[in-house]
Amino acid sequence: MSLDELNSDANAPDQTRGDSSGEEANPGLLGVMGRIMGPAIAALILLTPSPEGLAPSAQRLLAVTIWMAIWWVTQAIPIAATSLMPLAMFPLLGIQSAKTVGQSYLGDTSFLYLGGFMIALGIERWNLHRRLALLTVSATGTSPRRIVLGFMLATFSLSMWISNTATTLLMLPIAVALLNTLEQRSVSSRSSAKGVPASVDPQFAHLATSLTLGIAYAASIGGLATLVGTPTNLAFVEIWNKSIPGQPAVSASQWMLTWTPFGIVFLICAWQVLVWGLKPPVGFERFDRKYFRDQLRDLGAMSFAEIVMLILFAVTAMLWLFRTDFTFGDVVLVRGWGGTVGRWLISLGVPKEKSLEFVSDATVAMVISILMFVIPVRRARTGSPQYLMDWATTSRIPWGILLLFGGGFAIAGAFESTKLSEWVGGGFKTVGAGQPTWVLIAAVCTLLTFLTEFTSNVATVNTVLPIIAAASLALEIDPRLLMIPATISASCAFMLPIGTPPNAIVFATGRIKMSQMASYGLILNLLGIVLAVAAVYGLMIPQLGIQVK
Repeated sequence: MSLDELNSDANAPDQTRGDSSGEEANPGLLGVMGRIMGPAIAALILLTPSPEGLAPSAQRLLAVTIWMAIWWVTQAIPIAATSLMPLAMFPLLGIQSAKTVGQSYLGDTSFLYLGGFMIALGIERWNLHRRLALLTVSATGTSPRRIVLGFMLATFSLSMWISNTATTLLMLPIAVALLNTLEQRSVSSRSSAKGVPASVDPQFAHLATSLTLGIAYAASIGGLATLVGTPTNLAFVEIWNKSIPGQPAVSASQWMLTWTPFGIVFLICAWQVLVWGLKPPVGFERFDRKYFRDQLRDLGAMSFAEIVMLILFAVTAMLWLFRTDFTFGDVVLVRGWGGTVGRWLISLGVPKEKSLEFVSDATVAMVISILMFVIPVRRARTGSPQYLMDWATTSRIPWGILLLFGGGFAIAGAFESTKLSEWVGGGFKTVGAGQPTWVLIAAVCTLLTFLTEFTSNVATVNTVLPIIAAASLALEIDPRLLMIPATISASCAFMLPIGTPPNAIVFATGRIKMSQMASYGLILNLLGIVLAVAAVYGLMIPQLGIQVK
C-alpha cells in the first residue's frame, strides 16, 4: 500500500472512502440497509410533530444530521459524498442559506490540514521520513524489548506530524524485513536450538505480534499528541469555534502542553503491555544493530533536498509551538511570537481586539507550503530547476477529507443557528445533572472510545461534538472539559482491524490473531480512558485555567 491509497479506507481517521481504481465500491449489506434507513428515519422525524421547545428548522436539521450519521456509520455511499449533503439539504429545507453553508467547507482549519499534509508529502517525497525512522530505531538497542520500543518511538514521532496511515505504511515494511531476517537466521540455528523453527517459536510469535501491533498503536497515539497529527483534532478546533463563539481558540502549543505528555505516557504504557513476558526468540543472539546501519548506509548521505526539508519541518514545528504564549495557569513560561505580529498589525491599522485573530497556525502552514514551491533543490535532467514541492505531488492529498471536515463544520454551525444545540443540551442536562465532572468526562471518553471501533472517528467527532458542546453549556461546565477528551478518545480504537487504518494494515500481515488484537486493544482502550481523565485534571485544567465546580 502507499499514500495513493489514503482514500480507500472508509473507517480511516485520516481519510475518507474513495476508489482509486475507478470501479464502484460495493457498500455491502450494511451499506444497502443504511441507504434505506437513513432517508426513512429522516422522513419519520420530519413527519413527527415537533417536540416542545424545538423549532421546525431545528427539527429538520436533526433529521438531516441523523440521516448523515447513518450513512457515515454504514458507509452507504462514500463518506465524502455524504459530507456534501448539507450543501443540498440545508438550503432546500430552509435550515441555512447556500452561502452560509458553503463558507463552512473552506475554513481556517481546512487550510491548516491542507498545509500540514503538503509538508508531510514533502518529507516523504525526499525520503526524509525513512531516514528519521531508521535513525530512531538504530539508536534504541537490539534486545527484543528495545527493538519494539525503537519502532514505536519512531512511529510515534513521525505520526505527530504526518498521517498515521502513511507512518504505518513506512514503518511496517522495515519491521517485516527485520522479522524475515530473524526468521531466516533462526532456521540456520536449528541445530543448536533443538530444531525449533522461528515460525513455531512462541517467543518469535510474541515478538512479531508486539512489533506489528506496536507500530499500529504508536501511529494512533502519535496522531493525538499534536493538533495537526490527526483530522479529529482539527475538527475539534473548527467545531469549538462554531459551537462556542467568542471563546479563545485552542492553539497548537496549548494542545501539545497537555496531549504530548499524555501521548508519551500512553506510548510507554502500550509498550509495556505489548512486551510483557517477551524473551529473545531462537537465533536472536545473532541479531545486532548492523541491520539498521546497513539500511541507513544504503540511503547514502543526506541530499540537499533532505536538508532543506528537514530545516523547513523544524521551522514549522517551532512556529506552531511558539505562536502563542506558553502558559501554565496564570504563569507565562515563554512569550509567543504571535503577540509581536499582533502589535505590528495594530501599527498597520488593524483594530487591537482583532489583531491576534489575523494570524493562525494555518497561516504558518500556508507560508511554509508556498515556500516549498519556491525553493529549488536540484536540477532535473532537462536542466530546469526542480523545486522542493510540485503540484503533481499534491494530487496525492486526500481531498475528500476536506469535504468531510466541511460537512461536520456545517452541522456544527447549523446546530448553533437553529438553536438545536440548546434543545439537545437541555435533555442532557437532565441526565447529567448532579454527576461529578470526572464521571461525565469518563463517560464521554468511554462512549467515544468504543463507538469509534466501528465508525469513522472524524465522522463521529463531527456528529457528536456539537451535541457535547450543547450539553456542557446546559450543565454549566466549560465545554472543553468534555469536548477535548472526547476528541482524544476518538483516536483510541485499538481492538479491531476496522477501528483504524493502522490496525487494518498490520492485521493484513497475517502475524496477528484477531483475539490478540482484541485482548491487547481492550487493555489499551480502558487504559486510554483512565489516562485521558488524569491528563485533563493534571495538565489541561491548570494549563488552560479552566474552573471546575
